[in-house]
Amino acid sequence: MKRRLRMAMVGGGRDAFIGAVHRMAAGLDGRIDLVAGALSSTPEKSLASGRDLLLPDDRNYPTFEELIDGETGRDDGADFVSIVTPNHMHFPVAERALRAGLHVVCDKPMTLDVREAEQLVETVETSGLLFALTHNYTGYPMVKEARERVARGDLGRIRKVVVEYPQGWLAEDLESTGQKQANWRTDPARSGAAGCMGDIGTHAANLAEYITGLPIEELCADLTTFVPGRQLDDDGNVLIRFEGGARGVLYASQVSIDEENALAIRVYGERGGLEWHQEEPNTLQLKWPDRPRETMRTSGQGVAEITAYNTRLPAGHPEGFLEAFANIYRNFADCLIARLEGVEPPEAARDFPTVHDGARGMRFIDAVTRSTRDDQSKWTRL
Repeated sequence: MKRRLRMAMVGGGRDAFIGAVHRMAAGLDGRIDLVAGALSSTPEKSLASGRDLLLPDDRNYPTFEELIDGETGRDDGADFVSIVTPNHMHFPVAERALRAGLHVVCDKPMTLDVREAEQLVETVETSGLLFALTHNYTGYPMVKEARERVARGDLGRIRKVVVEYPQGWLAEDLESTGQKQANWRTDPARSGAAGCMGDIGTHAANLAEYITGLPIEELCADLTTFVPGRQLDDDGNVLIRFEGGARGVLYASQVSIDEENALAIRVYGERGGLEWHQEEPNTLQLKWPDRPRETMRTSGQGVAEITAYNTRLPAGHPEGFLEAFANIYRNFADCLIARLEGVEPPEAARDFPTVHDGARGMRFIDAVTRSTRDDQSKWTRL
């Protein structure tokens, strides 16, 4: 293509966290320009946020409806919409964008409930448009290496998966202070049926399924709300049964004091195991019954082709959250550019979370909340 892809953004204005992350990730590879925005649910704040980002007046919209109508009415309109709103707005924006012919990148969890997720799957499939979900941890090179190792059978048949995501930032009642991120994440009307488990537990579940290639079949969950007055869970423990017989344990918490973003996973098979930590993302540990454990590093010898494809820097230079996020945007962009040019994208570029991963995340949230409510039959199918 002789131009960059044109991105419109809904959400991510003043005081937002994840919108800036999406903008940096989208711009990292020079394939995408932010050309339009409806950056807040409040029209005045939306317009002010657009001016902060130097959006032109005629592409700085007060509402997402006006953005979609305006961009689809232009010869130089947006190619896709990036949705970075609180959860309750993901579905209405994505649905309207897709029906208007715009491709979509959406933050997670994908929708407010399973019903919306199923409707969005149908809309994506009917439209034939691209839809990417930003489960960004799947963008790390060593996560892709772990997936490759499992897929080619290095570990043998998978027996055990242990995945955890502890944070400590909600150990106190931040939402009553007006803190924006705490406020909407603990509100069922905007966050959905789960709090901690919807916000970060879905990342842990997605990571387990991505690396092992094994869908979660059923689970037994215990969600807890520790902070008095909080409406949604802030801690959860889940026993998991995977397709094929593997067993798992998933723990997610936002009241684990002094933990930052300690996402980690351990996978054990008949012939070996592996371990990866998000706070040390360039390292993958491989474990064997008959020899010392191996430490693999990004850009090291022996990594899989897809690992090298998603590695951006020479060995020893830290790669992290933004680069992993950018890998999803780059892969999505490469697939969209290929489609616009009428050619096939590289195989490695097809590796990003889709609407189907989003629907699985919503079924996971639904299952853990149902399991927690039902004291008579804890095991719940997805």
